[in-house]
Amino acid sequence: MKKLFLFLSSILLICFFLSCGPSQREMAVRQINSAKQSILNGDTLQSISKLDSVSKLYPKAEIQIGVAKNMTKELYQQLKDKRVLQSIKNDSLLQALESKFIKEKTEFDTYTQYIPKRQTFNRSWDRSFLQVHLDERGELYLSSNYMGKEWLRHTGIRVYDGKHQAKSEKIELDNQLNHQSDFLDHKWEKVSYMNGKADSVIHFIAENPTLNLKCVFIGKRYYYILLEKYDIESVIDALALSDAIKRQKELAIEIKVYESKIKLL
Repeated sequence: MKKLFLFLSSILLICFFLSCGPSQREMAVRQINSAKQSILNGDTLQSISKLDSVSKLYPKAEIQIGVAKNMTKELYQQLKDKRVLQSIKNDSLLQALESKFIKEKTEFDTYTQYIPKRQTFNRSWDRSFLQVHLDERGELYLSSNYMGKEWLRHTGIRVYDGKHQAKSEKIELDNQLNHQSDFLDHKWEKVSYMNGKADSVIHFIAENPTLNLKCVFIGKRYYYILLEKYDIESVIDALALSDAIKRQKELAIEIKVYESKIKLL
């Protein structure tokens, strides 16, 4: 009888201490306060994560669940508004950069092309130079164009100044991106470094515009040119426009994501 009394007393004591613990409402308030601290620390995403957990962890704290949802909605609205402002600013940059290009889409183009005004066909058909290509998706690549009396059969390029240099990947002569043809009494070669095969060269040019940049066409024969200032500027502008195009698309996606999250709350 004594043992039974002690057992029942222990059970009652445990229940008493459990009933004296923090309620779901109190725990939910603590979680919300923790989320507020995350906001003060500049970690909005962590704050949202904490607020989202309130309804899952403390389903009986109905008032606090409502508070957490309202706070979450406000945070998503702030994130959306921030992206909208970034999009407006980026769009201004995009339009300024676009003014340096001619938009063109022929029957052979899947996407609209951005052609630098200093690298149009009329300005460049009879010279050897590096050409930058950009389309409406923001996809960017270089091509090396050679016009001369003898074949180079070139398969790559190297841009350099002293010890500073960058080199493209090799495009074999039998690759469809390596073109050769006769033009009157001249030889014409065009090698396109698509799919990132000259990205290192693009960034090297953009990062070193003050260097006296030269380019060597690498093949059965070597051919050297000095990069014209306007060709360097065309690469720099194309890279900036490519980044702006891609960023604008990213911002548009993020804005839609935040809008959908706000509607669900």
